[in-house]
Amino acid sequence: MAVPQFARLPVFLIAGAAMAVLVAFGNRYGYHGDELYFIAAGRHLAWGYADQPPLLPLLALLMDSLFPDSVLGFRLPAVLFTGAGIVVAGLTARELGGGTRAQVMTAGAYACSPFLLAGAGHILATHMVDAFLWTVIVWLVVRWVRIRDDRVLLAAALVTALDLQVKFLIPVFWLMVVLSALVFGPRELVRRPLLWLGGAIAVAACVPTLLWQADNGWPQLEMNRIVADEVSYAGGRLTFLPMALEQAGYGVGAVLFVLGVWWLLRSPRLREYRFLGLTVLGVTLLFWLSSGRPYYVGGMFALCFAVAAVELDRLLTARWWRPAVVSAYLVSALVAISWLPIKPISAYAGQPYDPMNMELEEFGWPQVAASVAAVYHALPEERQADTTIVTETYWQAAAIEKFEPDLPEAHSGSRGYWYFGVPPEDASSTLFVGGTRERLEQYFDRVKRVGTVDNGHEVNNGSQGAPIWLCEGRIAPWDELWFTFRHMTFTW
Repeated sequence: MAVPQFARLPVFLIAGAAMAVLVAFGNRYGYHGDELYFIAAGRHLAWGYADQPPLLPLLALLMDSLFPDSVLGFRLPAVLFTGAGIVVAGLTARELGGGTRAQVMTAGAYACSPFLLAGAGHILATHMVDAFLWTVIVWLVVRWVRIRDDRVLLAAALVTALDLQVKFLIPVFWLMVVLSALVFGPRELVRRPLLWLGGAIAVAACVPTLLWQADNGWPQLEMNRIVADEVSYAGGRLTFLPMALEQAGYGVGAVLFVLGVWWLLRSPRLREYRFLGLTVLGVTLLFWLSSGRPYYVGGMFALCFAVAAVELDRLLTARWWRPAVVSAYLVSALVAISWLPIKPISAYAGQPYDPMNMELEEFGWPQVAASVAAVYHALPEERQADTTIVTETYWQAAAIEKFEPDLPEAHSGSRGYWYFGVPPEDASSTLFVGGTRERLEQYFDRVKRVGTVDNGHEVNNGSQGAPIWLCEGRIAPWDELWFTFRHMTFTW
């Protein structure tokens, strides 16, 4: 198969435009609660965490150190990875024989995907890095099919080793690749020594994290069950496919995703790549059966976009199709941009709380920390030295650590924060953020409400209106009580 030239200028222009959009809206609200948690996790570096491997906390620590007061600076990796993902998507189309138009269509579809642009490109999070690395790995597998250079397989395995430091999802892809190659070929893929050498390196790279998980009772498995429960709350398996298509992009992305799978399985010209069509179906099926989040299949979007773009470029030769295609991309781009924080914060004031609207958790965190600080500093000076801070959610604790570093260290039993340490035993009083009086009275003789969290925007998000309690007369040492404060669900 002859390989066209890489359409550098138009693909780079699309990548540049997408990054410019992300920069324009990157600082509109503030840190997301997860971003604050990643920063806190980076300050408690470990080989593993209850809810993730170690790479994202390390990256968050680096970016917060470089840009300590800049939300946009902190999010630069998300912007850069999105631009790089667009370029890799274009390269995937080129490997499949796509010329300039096919490469531009593929890059444009990536840039117009609500998940890949707004979901993964807007905040610094594990799914952002994971989606990009999946895109790179898939491109390398496609390239190996064309050139049969086993060094490409080794490179794919090394990128896999890196991805395993972010999330544990990529083994699902490789499982389906091996099974699909055995069914459809090329079976020689499974016999390549460098592939298995790279796989061994990837497994070895996971050993420290696996040891941490084993030492701590495998909390990641518990986290997987929590994710399944959250997905069930949002509709579960019934809404999995519609939401996945929505995240690909209703309009261009969803159409190209479906067509890409179809042509991978049916096109004679793509016979060598048929195993990847079965891989996409297998990955989707496994995440659907396990109640994974719909965006877990996002790493396969670029492949399907590329396949569909290459085939459509061959079929749509009439000129009258061009305005229709351009119009579809423009509409899709507007839809994707609408997923970014384009509304003023005041637009959310007084609206009912929607736990599925993650934009609500991008503002108010300095005020959350300030609400706690105001209560703490209102205590008599002799009491302040004798008071510790515990929060219901890991977001609240991370916000206090970030925005009120002079306060006593905040602790939380929530998810990974529980593993960061036990509150000090010599603190006889506890400021507890969130929770209920009834629950706290199980652990303290005296519980008094002394404040309320106010985000300053009258926006009903997860922390707005949370009570702040002064708890005294702890019934047992913290070492005995701390396990009962542990919870992997969001609320205690």
